[in-house]
Amino acid sequence: MTAIVTPFREDGEVDHEALAGLAHWQVEQGINGLVPAGTTGEGATLADVEHQAVVRTVVEAVDGRVPVIAGCGSNDTVRTVDAARRVEAAGADGLLVVSPYYNKPNRSGMVEHYRAVTEATGLPVVVYNVPGRTAQNLGADLILELAELPGVVAVKEASGDLEQIATILDRRPDSLAVLSGDDPLCLPTLALGADGIISVVSNEAPREMSRMVAAALEGDFASARELHYRLLPLMRANFVETNPVPVKTAMEILGRCRGGLRAPLGPPEDATRSVLGQALAAAGLEAVR
Repeated sequence: MTAIVTPFREDGEVDHEALAGLAHWQVEQGINGLVPAGTTGEGATLADVEHQAVVRTVVEAVDGRVPVIAGCGSNDTVRTVDAARRVEAAGADGLLVVSPYYNKPNRSGMVEHYRAVTEATGLPVVVYNVPGRTAQNLGADLILELAELPGVVAVKEASGDLEQIATILDRRPDSLAVLSGDDPLCLPTLALGADGIISVVSNEAPREMSRMVAAALEGDFASARELHYRLLPLMRANFVETNPVPVKTAMEILGRCRGGLRAPLGPPEDATRSVLGQALAAAGLEAVR
């Protein structure tokens, strides 16, 4: 699934026409699902009405061809519940809920946060563990405890800790899917038994990333490795600056959408453009003509 970027017009407003075009192209390229309004989609800077409109645009563009898992997490439970209800009304098929950042809730608070979200809507919930953003690692034990909540169906694991991921995979209930949250670790995570990925690099290379994941899930690791190493420079380039600065710049280089960002994110360094150009060429990706 692609953590899809949110294109903005020159005046800073959401470019819904460009977003719908990206969503349609992603599905045509073989992506299995789209995740709007997450970190890569700059969901933290979308106003409530924009947030709902972004999700609705993606839902309408895919027209039931793939599921739409909407980002709706925040560091406030009430706001997260409100966001969950908003995106349910917009037609989302599921919720991506990041663990609350800054507050660093204790164990009981974390469980109650996710319980409140699961009880607020009828949508399945993907728990998002990303310590690099939240300053708190949920850990295998707590993730497995959250998996017992009715409605929690998956975890997006972006801890970067393969031992932790392996522990979750070893002890998980059948009801819990494990999705990689790190492009460079996708292949080893799949080799451990994970079910897929919510990806950044599939913004630029949806067909190639889809084929890599499919090959790994089918046990064709020779083909998966070839695609992994072809995309690895781009996976790395996407994080030479804060995500989504590089990936949106790359999408502009490819002619897919404008690279404009919402403050407090700013334009990339010149060196970033150079690195991205080289990585896109190494991946065999060319600008739209």
